[in-house]
Amino acid sequence: MEETRKNGMLVDVDEFPKSWGHAWILAVQHVLAMFVACITVPLIVFSGYTTSTGANLAQLLIAPTIVSAGVGTLFYLFMTKFKSPMFLASSFAYLSPMISAVGIGVTETQTLPNLWLLPIGMVMVGLVYVIVAIVIKFCGVKWLNKLLPPLVIGPVIMVIGLGLAGSAINNLNNTASGSYNLLAIFSGLVAMIVTGVCAHYGKKTLSLIPFVIGMGAGYLFALILTLIGYYGFNNEYFKIVDLSPIVNNFVDASGSFRGFQAFLDYPKFLFIQESQPLSWSGVAQAAMLFVPVSLVTICEHIGDHENMSGVIQKNLLEEPGLDRTLIGDGVATAISGALCGAANTTYGENVAVVGVSKVASTRVIAMACGIAIALGFLSPIMSVVQTIPACICGGVSLVLYGFIASSGVKILMANKIDMGNTKSIFVASTILVAGIGGLAINFAIGKVAFSISSTAVAMILGIIMNLILKDKKEDKPAAPTEAE
Repeated sequence: MEETRKNGMLVDVDEFPKSWGHAWILAVQHVLAMFVACITVPLIVFSGYTTSTGANLAQLLIAPTIVSAGVGTLFYLFMTKFKSPMFLASSFAYLSPMISAVGIGVTETQTLPNLWLLPIGMVMVGLVYVIVAIVIKFCGVKWLNKLLPPLVIGPVIMVIGLGLAGSAINNLNNTASGSYNLLAIFSGLVAMIVTGVCAHYGKKTLSLIPFVIGMGAGYLFALILTLIGYYGFNNEYFKIVDLSPIVNNFVDASGSFRGFQAFLDYPKFLFIQESQPLSWSGVAQAAMLFVPVSLVTICEHIGDHENMSGVIQKNLLEEPGLDRTLIGDGVATAISGALCGAANTTYGENVAVVGVSKVASTRVIAMACGIAIALGFLSPIMSVVQTIPACICGGVSLVLYGFIASSGVKILMANKIDMGNTKSIFVASTILVAGIGGLAINFAIGKVAFSISSTAVAMILGIIMNLILKDKKEDKPAAPTEAE
């Protein structure tokens, strides 16, 4: 039995559990905590896109996304000298710019997604992180707090979450299949309800992985409908789950057994996928999509590290230092962009795993990285994951995107922002209406077209309004007259 340390941990940052079995269980739990993110992001961003051979691009990029989380976290651990027990996984904050980026230039005749804009965008995000880290190293963090106070960050995060509502509904409706399917919607709603129940009533491990349990329940419901209705009664309407990826994993197009590849295969990384050619116009639009959101996620990064500092009773902003954690996160995002197109970010779920288990060992985190990387090469597991229908992700996304938006509200409440204050109302209103209403700005300089996304425009307008509208000083009570 481990003894409790002064900071409340059973196993501290630089220690290792006495039992290897315990260590493996904890490592697996860290993987499970981020697993849904690594499945959901590619399924949403690349929904409806296929390769020239007809393969589902969203399914192909699940394994690279899982591997990227492990590789990115390992870099972060090295950068922070194994002193910060954080796990990095796919960021939902970048879903909107990612969806917009891959769709740039896509037409009825040009159906290939603009994949190369994703690594370009993530490199830009990494550069912003590194630049901010250098500035913080020499100038501190006050300037960032003034530029992006809670009054601006909260509504911007709300815009990011609510701006994805349409994507969630399209997935729930199974829009990509081309037909409305009520059974698919029911399956997605089962996933949504079970996720909510687990998050609210679950204890210990169950409460840490509600999205895993919810997706599993929705998938099981959809699978039962498929097995009975489609395979049992040959009714096409009941085909919710497509089991062909499992079959194709073991048998090739000619019907022959795939041999060793049926069990171990390399992930189909983004850099080997077909894409539209790059253009200066596309690169300019990518900058407008990704750079503004990076400033918001930097604030989330600081918040997560403050949270973890409180959990382990060590100030991570001082040691290893915010400059190191930002560089670790930013470069990890650039690496992940090249491998799978997604951004890496610190995960609150994994912070919760450390808090509940009271094991802060960075070596356990490194073991989790190894498991994540290995999973990407295990063909049978990846083939099962590839059969998850879009409606299940849509059902979970109803909660997930609302959760993102609600976290923006939480920021306002935690910082006791007075929404009865005229300034607060005007700043928040400007951000919300501009962002959700879709106020994008399009212009051209010469032959290069620029497009500033609605999220970026909303944040810029919020910053401007916040700087223009100064806080009013409370009127001092009038001095009593002699008559009084």
